[in-house]
Amino acid sequence: MMPSLNDLRVGQRATVIAIEGDPAIMQRIFEMGLLEGEVIEVLAIAPMGDPIEIRCGANRMSLRRREAAAVRVSDGLAAAP
Repeated sequence: MMPSLNDLRVGQRATVIAIEGDPAIMQRIFEMGLLEGEVIEVLAIAPMGDPIEIRCGANRMSLRRREAAAVRVSDGLAAAP
Protein backbone atom coordinates (compact mmCIF):
# COMPACT_ATOMS: atom_id res chain seq x y z
CA MET A 1 0.00 0.00 0.00
CA MET A 2 1.21 3.50 -0.81
CA PRO A 3 2.22 5.65 2.16
CA SER A 4 0.26 8.79 2.92
CA LEU A 5 1.50 12.30 3.63
CA ASN A 6 1.05 11.82 7.37
CA ASP A 7 3.63 8.97 7.24
CA LEU A 8 6.42 11.33 6.16
CA ARG A 9 8.96 12.89 8.52
CA VAL A 10 10.38 16.41 8.52
CA GLY A 11 12.71 16.91 5.55
CA GLN A 12 11.24 14.11 3.44
CA ARG A 13 10.03 14.76 -0.07
CA ALA A 14 7.55 12.78 -2.13
CA THR A 15 5.29 13.04 -5.15
CA VAL A 16 1.52 13.16 -4.69
CA ILE A 17 0.05 10.07 -6.33
CA ALA A 18 -3.62 10.35 -5.35
CA ILE A 19 -6.00 12.22 -3.08
CA GLU A 20 -8.80 10.09 -1.74
CA GLY A 21 -11.41 9.89 0.98
CA ASP A 22 -14.09 12.31 2.11
CA PRO A 23 -15.17 14.53 -0.84
CA ALA A 24 -15.17 17.65 1.38
CA ILE A 25 -11.55 17.03 2.42
CA MET A 26 -10.56 16.28 -1.19
CA GLN A 27 -12.15 19.54 -2.36
CA ARG A 28 -10.34 21.56 0.32
CA ILE A 29 -6.99 20.00 -0.59
CA PHE A 30 -7.52 20.68 -4.31
CA GLU A 31 -8.50 24.30 -3.56
CA MET A 32 -5.25 24.74 -1.62
CA GLY A 33 -3.39 23.80 -4.81
CA LEU A 34 -2.21 20.35 -3.80
CA LEU A 35 -2.67 18.25 -6.95
CA GLU A 36 -1.59 14.83 -8.16
CA GLY A 37 1.93 14.88 -9.58
CA GLU A 38 3.12 17.71 -7.30
CA VAL A 39 6.36 17.27 -5.36
CA ILE A 40 5.91 18.08 -1.69
CA GLU A 41 8.32 18.47 1.23
CA VAL A 42 7.46 18.19 4.91
CA LEU A 43 8.73 21.34 6.65
CA ALA A 44 7.44 20.87 10.20
CA ILE A 45 5.17 18.77 12.36
CA ALA A 46 3.60 20.33 15.44
CA PRO A 47 4.68 18.84 18.79
CA MET A 48 1.39 16.96 19.21
CA GLY A 49 1.55 15.80 15.56
CA ASP A 50 -1.15 18.10 14.23
CA PRO A 51 -0.92 20.12 11.94
CA ILE A 52 1.74 19.22 9.38
CA GLU A 53 3.39 22.05 7.44
CA ILE A 54 4.41 21.24 3.86
CA ARG A 55 5.86 23.01 0.84
CA CYS A 56 4.23 22.45 -2.53
CA GLY A 57 6.03 24.40 -5.24
CA ALA A 58 6.47 27.95 -3.93
CA ASN A 59 3.56 27.59 -1.49
CA ARG A 60 3.52 26.58 2.15
CA MET A 61 0.43 25.04 3.68
CA SER A 62 -0.66 23.28 6.83
CA LEU A 63 -2.84 20.20 6.87
CA ARG A 64 -4.53 18.42 9.72
CA ARG A 65 -3.31 14.86 10.21
CA ARG A 66 -6.65 13.43 8.97
CA GLU A 67 -6.36 15.57 5.81
CA ALA A 68 -2.76 14.44 5.30
CA ALA A 69 -3.89 10.81 5.60
CA ALA A 70 -6.03 11.32 2.47
CA VAL A 71 -2.96 12.26 0.37
CA ARG A 72 -1.19 9.18 -1.05
CA VAL A 73 2.45 9.76 -1.97
CA SER A 74 5.22 7.92 -3.78
CA ASP A 75 7.18 5.50 -1.66
CA GLY A 76 10.54 6.74 -2.99
CA LEU A 77 11.07 9.01 0.00
CA ALA A 78 14.31 10.90 0.20
CA ALA A 79 15.60 13.57 2.52
CA ALA A 80 15.66 17.08 1.14
CA PRO A 81 19.06 18.29 -0.03
